Amino acid sequence: MNILLVASTKEEIDTKLFKNYSILISGIGIANSCIKLTKILIKEKYDLVINMGIAGSFNHNIKIGEVVEVIEDTFSEIGFESNEDFEMFSQGLIKSIYSNTQKTKLKKVKSITVNTVHGNTKSIKKIIERLNPDIESMEGASIFQVCQEFNIPCLQIRSISNKVEKRNKKKWDIPLAINNLNQTVSEIITSL
Repeated sequence: MNILLVASTKEEIDTKLFKNYSILISGIGIANSCIKLTKILIKEKYDLVINMGIAGSFNHNIKIGEVVEVIEDTFSEIGFESNEDFEMFSQGLIKSIYSNTQKTKLKKVKSITVNTVHGNTKSIKKIIERLNPDIESMEGASIFQVCQEFNIPCLQIRSISNKVEKRNKKKWDIPLAINNLNQTVSEIITSL
């Protein structure tokens, strides 16, 4: 099986662990991931894309270091403000993108893809009221959308590095999240 692993940063992927697989470091954010993934999928054919990375969790039932599978993702910021309210565009745009493959036994979660990660209590409260996501990332929905355009199965595997709350990096555990992420993705690949 020809698998492409996509991570936004080189720190999120243990290249020694995945030396027999193609790896794409997309860069952080929606635009970078769309451009880089599209460029590689035009040139190469893959049987599966695995988007792997760390994420923040809104859901207090998901622990720091826990690895989850995203089955629904939303571009949460595409819309318009009307005074204090926010509305997503309803015509011509995809509101939610769903995984086109589910092959793991991991906890299934709903994610949002953002340009700015949440760290303000007021904006956190608003996004929970509006979309009630479990987690957030800066690339997930864009990877799903590109893979769907190319008709390639895609898994999004995320490990929780922090809770989405008023920003406090002292509570984060990025090394634990990255270690658990890589071990889990390795196990997933082995089981395919």
